[in-house]
Formats: sequence, C-alpha cells, structure tokens
Amino acid sequence: MLVCLTAHQRTTPLEALERLSVVGEAAATELTGAHDTIRGAVVLSTCNRFEAYFDLADGPDDVSPVPAMDAAVQRLAELADLPFRDVRETVDFAHGNRVARHLFAVASGLDSVAVGEDEIAGQVRRALDAARRDGVSTAPLEHLFQRATETSRAVKNSTQVGESGRSLVRLAIELAGSRVGAWERARVLLIGTGRYAAASLAALRAVGAVDIRVHSRSGNDRFARREHLTTVEAADLDAELADADVIVTCTTTTDTYAVTTEDHARARRACTSTQLIVDLGMPRNVDPGIRSLPGVELLDLDTIRVHAPIDDLATLGEAHLIVQTAAMRHAMARRVHEVSPAVVDLRAHVQAVLDGELERVRGAASADVEAALRHFAGVLLHGLIAQGHGLAATGAGAAWADAVRTVLPADRAGAAEPTASGDSS
Repeated sequence: MLVCLTAHQRTTPLEALERLSVVGEAAATELTGAHDTIRGAVVLSTCNRFEAYFDLADGPDDVSPVPAMDAAVQRLAELADLPFRDVRETVDFAHGNRVARHLFAVASGLDSVAVGEDEIAGQVRRALDAARRDGVSTAPLEHLFQRATETSRAVKNSTQVGESGRSLVRLAIELAGSRVGAWERARVLLIGTGRYAAASLAALRAVGAVDIRVHSRSGNDRFARREHLTTVEAADLDAELADADVIVTCTTTTDTYAVTTEDHARARRACTSTQLIVDLGMPRNVDPGIRSLPGVELLDLDTIRVHAPIDDLATLGEAHLIVQTAAMRHAMARRVHEVSPAVVDLRAHVQAVLDGELERVRGAASADVEAALRHFAGVLLHGLIAQGHGLAATGAGAAWADAVRTVLPADRAGAAEPTASGDSS
C-alpha cells in the first residue's frame, strides 16, 4: 500500500513548514525505520511543501495504515522538534489511488503556488534519487515516481500549463516589479549561492536587472565567478545591505536569519531611500520584524502565496484530466501486476502438460498436429489470462489468483499466493 503525508504552504502555517523543511529529504531513512510495516519512503522537501511517500507492507484488507502513519508522524515531530499533535493536525493524509493522483498533480506543477512551475518536476526526480542513494526506495515507489515524471511531461506537452517557464522565483520577481520600476537601474544584492541562486539570477536577468552583486554566507565565490558577478565579502555586507534597492535572499543556511532586524536597522540608519527585500528562503532567510523598519518592504513566501494569479480554469481542467487519467492507468497497472505470479504459474503448468503430452506421442504425431496443440494451448491461456487481467483492473484480481491456486497442482501454485486486494496504487 502506498501512503503519503503532505504539508503545503496553502494549508500549513509557515512556522511549522519551516521546521519541517529543516528535516529535509534525508529524513526518508529515519521515517522508514519508524514502523515495522514501512518498507520504504521518499521525502519531497521544497520551499513551499514537505511530503513523505511511504510503501507499506501488504496485509489483510482490514489492516489500517494509521498505526504506521502515527509512528511516522511521531518520528517526524521528533526530527522537526515539534509537538506530535501539531504535526498530526498539520499534515494531510492520503492512501490508495489518491497518492498517485496527488503526486502526479504535484509533479505537473498543478499544486504549486506558481501553477505550472518548472522546478518541481526536477525536485520530484531528485527526491527519488535521494531515496535510491539512501537505499530506502522500493519498486512500488519507483513506479509511482517514474509515472509522475511521465505525467508531468504529458501535461507540459499537451496543455498551456507551464509554457511560459513559470516558477516561484519568477512569480516573486514579477510581483516585485511594480515596486521596483526600472530593473535596469536597480542595484540588486543576491544573498545565497545554493540551488535556488541560479533560478533567482535568471529571473532577475530576464526582467532586465544588470547591477547584481552576490554574497555567500559560506564564503563560496564559485557561483559569482561563474556568473561574472561582483562578490560581496562579509566585511562589506552592511554597506551593501544599506545601498541595495532590492535584496533577494535564497540561502539554505538554517542556523540564523541572513538579514536580521537589528543588523539591518544599523546598516540603514542613515538611509532614506525605499528598499524591497524578497525572501525566497525556507526556512525564512529574513527576520519578519524587518517590516517595522521605515522604507523597507518585505515580500516573503506568505505574501507571494496571497498574490499568486489565478490561472485559466479551462487549461487547469485539461491538465487535471490528464493527471486523473494517468492515476487511473497507474492503478490498473498495479492491480494487473498483483496477478502476475498466478499468470506465471498458469503458463508454466499448461506448458509443462503440453510438453509432456508431446513427448509421450513423439514420432506418432505430425508437425501439423503439434502446431495445432500449441495453438490450442495458446488460445486457452490467452482467454484465461485476459480474464485475470480484466478482473484485476476492477479490483477483483485476488479472486482470480485464488482460483488459479486452487486448480493448479500444489507444486505449481506456490507463487500464486494472493496479495492484499485493496487499491494499493
């Protein structure tokens, strides 16, 4: 059974989402060990969501996944240093085919603040890669995430969702545009050289910003040299914080705020110009109290979420139909896969009986007779297996597998043990 726990900026307080984001994708190993029935886990952690996908061991139909998920929430609460009840009330829970439908929508950018964003598909792939490296991925999770990537491509190729290269970073820069005016004359300070820095820089250059300086809290200047940017050293940071028209923060450093109210007030004590700060960090890079400083406006993830544009409903409806169809196909494929052991046993049994009979009459039967017998066996198997696949697609595959196990000799029915018949997609 596949299960997921999700926390999203739209439904989760930013403070709680910050604590969860610190846990990161490395939590997959910890969460896998939270309960005996958890066979694997993939964690997807971005600037506006934290999600954990689980593969639970199959059991009787009436066995609930809730104990395993409660154990996972408990472990997650410990890792995030949050009360269990807070996490339990914060995360959404899904199982069965809702998991596929949700992940496919996420990978396609349909569940993002900036609908159709480019980055999320890559983040979904990297989450699976991290689980593989940590040895906590499983075949059902692999299939789920691979289908999610395929669905993302289908949505992008078949609809207008994402055609403009949207992203949370681009949305933030677009929202900042009305406050900045002429980007080509703006002095911009970029704080951070991590995974979001390149996207932030591209978005700034796309709107015409040219005077861009970069500060790395770790002192890493490779990004600045590669992009031909002016490096701001720690000793010069206060002066740049004061002089910048726009400050964009996208650092993943989580120990302290990159820009604090006290330090920024000191740096700008003699400034009268207005300044816009765009905080794209998760956890937040900028002290929210900075809004109290005169002339300083803060545009953070909460503000961006509130002002995100509403997309064309027809386009979104078309995209969601693609996602729904892909999720249904994934469920059918999973159900058909459940009867595969019984199919293998049935084929082996019929083939063994046929070979035995042909060997018994070897020399007495003509080539035409042998061909006719093999054709007959093939037609017989095709009908029975097609019936099994059809029943499996409706959720009744376990009954067909039980019937195969009943009629086959004991030495041929070992692999036909039925699995849980619930919707395990």
